[in-house]
Amino acid sequence: MRETFRAWAEALETFFLEVVFEERHDFKAKLTRTTLFGGSKVFQVAVKIRLWLYNVRILRDKTLGVQVIAIGNLTVGGTGKTPVVEKFARELRDAGRNVAILSRGYRSKPAPLHQKFINKILLREDQTPPRVVSDGKSLLLDSETAGDEPYMLASNLKDVVVLVDKDRVKSGRYAIEKFGCDTLLLDDGFQYWHLRGRRHDVVLIDRQQPFGNEHLLPRGTLREPPSHLSRAHTIFITKSDGNTAELRERIARLNSDAPVIECVHHPLYFEDVFSGERMGLEFMKGKKVASLSGIAQPESFEQSLVKLGGELVYSKRFADHHRFTQQEVINVINRAKKRQAEVIITTQKDAVRFPKIDRRDLPIFFMRVEIKIVAGANDFQDCVRKICFR
Repeated sequence: MRETFRAWAEALETFFLEVVFEERHDFKAKLTRTTLFGGSKVFQVAVKIRLWLYNVRILRDKTLGVQVIAIGNLTVGGTGKTPVVEKFARELRDAGRNVAILSRGYRSKPAPLHQKFINKILLREDQTPPRVVSDGKSLLLDSETAGDEPYMLASNLKDVVVLVDKDRVKSGRYAIEKFGCDTLLLDDGFQYWHLRGRRHDVVLIDRQQPFGNEHLLPRGTLREPPSHLSRAHTIFITKSDGNTAELRERIARLNSDAPVIECVHHPLYFEDVFSGERMGLEFMKGKKVASLSGIAQPESFEQSLVKLGGELVYSKRFADHHRFTQQEVINVINRAKKRQAEVIITTQKDAVRFPKIDRRDLPIFFMRVEIKIVAGANDFQDCVRKICFR
């Protein structure tokens, strides 16, 4: 039943994405776009009212007395946020800060329904402690319970606390009291206004689709109007190709004060999903490759394999955050073999959702990447220093 619902939800998500990005032009798609456009106008009003309520203190934000860095974006998904969160956590940790990453755990296993219901009925605050993905020493949860990104961050950052809870005030307080953290990183936190205090907002803009299709949800992928970029203290252009003059001009019109840093996702190595064996980047040269992914924007991942010298003979894309079944992976292996692929490559984010499989006719590796700053390195170091010594 659960698998059937998940398949239905992913099919619906795929349909709406095709409608939003105007890849479908039938009557049903046109009617849906018109309906979604009206929804976008309502959503825009709701966003502005909510922000106004916080600004005039009708809705009250909280402060926890420590440094808060909110890393997020204006659009839904696909900006390469997780490696940037990792970059900040690593730099701050190396500078002596005791860091906790606070995530809402998108598509993690939810709390028991009966507990939520009781809390609602009794109008009481949820006292359930946040999920501890990592205590800064050990990885404590699997990817299904924790969520893809928190699990991946905890795997890559062995000495950083990673907590999952929709209430980031509660999880922040827990990080301070239980682990002595003095710096809180809000993963996907630009729209989380309930926790402010000493806060530094970092906004990511994807070079390939800076503002989506310029429409707000649900007609587009914008969570807020582009004008709200004015709240950012630091701006990252991700997946930069160096041709950013026009984008920089628009950013300057929206926010002339925030430093702009450009970065790329830099491949480090390939790692076998099951055995942990690592291979250098030269491993890709001259190989016939099949790609397997369930991420928001798979195009840049697939292009990176070609840039490293691979010949992409087959690619299979699933919906973002798709949890693979054994049969799906075996189907990909069979089709890749028919195309004479020598290896299957996936992303690290996808690898954490892989099931155990009985057959391994083809090796399956994930590509480990990190953020590499290509412009504005001094601005990034200044940003870290200000956070550390504020």
